[in-house]
Amino acid sequence: MPRLRYRIFDDHYPYFMTCTVIAWLPAFSQPDFAKVVLDSWRFLQRERDIEIIAYVILENHLHWIAVGPELARRVNEFKSFTAKSILQEMKRRNYKTPLEEHAFYKHPSRLDQDYQFWIEGNHPQQIASDDIMWQKVEYIHHNPLRRGYVDDPVAWCYSSARNYAGLPGLIEVRTDWR
Repeated sequence: MPRLRYRIFDDHYPYFMTCTVIAWLPAFSQPDFAKVVLDSWRFLQRERDIEIIAYVILENHLHWIAVGPELARRVNEFKSFTAKSILQEMKRRNYKTPLEEHAFYKHPSRLDQDYQFWIEGNHPQQIASDDIMWQKVEYIHHNPLRRGYVDDPVAWCYSSARNYAGLPGLIEVRTDWR
């Protein structure tokens, strides 16, 4: 029986999601790979009417809040596109060890592919109130602070904390979600 609690079932509500690199490998310590994520989000915003409300990218996972039509499908497309793009770039650069790790940690059932980039699923949680939204936005923005990377969430460039502080961020986000 599928776990109905963690799935996107109503496109009218925003969802908090987490995408984790397989085995928590530090793929996004490479700025070019974080750029793939940012570019993919920009595409979703521009071409698929997805609104991003908050985000953070850390070295091995990311959190984001988004809302829009066919969100479940768009999240799957996002994960597929970013995985293929990053793995292709690793091959192009001959990143032998990271590729070996992505092959080693690949789930055994994935017979049709040589590598796995993302852990299965994204644990979507529907956000149905302003209180929950603020809780999730603050959680996202304080993630780099809790990990000891910065003293102020606004200092982490791969986050929408700058947008919420009225400063330019790396991508546009919808801060007026109320």
